[in-house]
Amino acid sequence: MNGNKTISFFDTQFERQVREGDFALNPFERLALPYLYGKILDLGCGLGNLSIKAARRGCAVLALDASPNAIARIKRVASTEKLSITAEQVDFDSYAIADMFNTVVAIGLFMFFPRERAIELLADAQAHVLPGGAIIVNVLVGGTTYLDMFEPGHYYLFSESELREHFRDWEVLEFRHDSFPAPGQTVKEFVTVVARKPQNPEG
Repeated sequence: MNGNKTISFFDTQFERQVREGDFALNPFERLALPYLYGKILDLGCGLGNLSIKAARRGCAVLALDASPNAIARIKRVASTEKLSITAEQVDFDSYAIADMFNTVVAIGLFMFFPRERAIELLADAQAHVLPGGAIIVNVLVGGTTYLDMFEPGHYYLFSESELREHFRDWEVLEFRHDSFPAPGQTVKEFVTVVARKPQNPEG
């Protein structure tokens, strides 16, 4: 995601949202909310609306994003409200998860990388969910024609069947396809997966 176009696109959007006080959860964050518990990793957290909501409910959150504006906003709120949130600006082109979590969230992140890195990030996220924990993944998929936020050659649109294959050994709790109109008579096609990691056979 280290492409200047992508980071600039979202930084501009975040600046506007902060200015307008627009911190409402989007539909994918609302879908994720009931599944959040315990120790949470929010990958590509944006302005932290979901992270902040989870922390207000007593969760401990590690919130990561490439946008300095987003991370600054989360730190301000966490400090003011004394919330259990650690917010860090990271480079997802090289970032590797170092801890285990009850819940891992990646809403609108994995499509911003070439195919190999996108799949690597998804696998890393899955590997760091504790047994019995949950992962929430939301991505743009094939059929999407709105591409303004992407750095040319630096994105990947999963297919539905490919995502299902990545979760074949998990208990899939939600698998949703949503289509939204976008500027210039284009469309955004999203798939959201909520899945539970199996418990270890040893118990």
